[in-house]
Amino acid sequence: MRLLDAYRKVDDHFQSLFATLFDGGQAHLELVESDDPLEAGLEIMAQPPGKRLTALTLLSGGEQALTAIALIFALFLTNPAPICVLDEVDAPLDDANVDRFCGLLDRMSSETDTRYLIVTHNAVTMSRMHRLYGVTMIEQGVSRLVSVDLGGAARLLAAE
Repeated sequence: MRLLDAYRKVDDHFQSLFATLFDGGQAHLELVESDDPLEAGLEIMAQPPGKRLTALTLLSGGEQALTAIALIFALFLTNPAPICVLDEVDAPLDDANVDRFCGLLDRMSSETDTRYLIVTHNAVTMSRMHRLYGVTMIEQGVSRLVSVDLGGAARLLAAE
């Protein structure tokens, strides 16, 4: 059955990505409440390092966010799309976990043809991106889009 094959592929990627983001631990997806996969629910089980295996809802906000990121990227590894928009997914993360997220994002960018658009206010995340877009208001009521190619800026500095 195609659904179970896709489920297994996503679960395999999820397990691997979870261990990468958490620097250990384990996680898996579990079909629940029915033997028929078309009617079953999906439970996300996670065990960050040093903790016991539990359902997603019992993890901290940062742990939930990292687990969700692992699942989103597992879906993209299983069935890549041309673009992925992530809105403030790094907001509940501390700087160390933002760095792990950005490292995984770099890996995903190199392993897939997916382009990632990250909406963020996090300075650490912004510093790791290739291009930044922002909106500024030079005078009241007049907005202007600003774009900065960080890779190009780094090359210009290196050439000096």
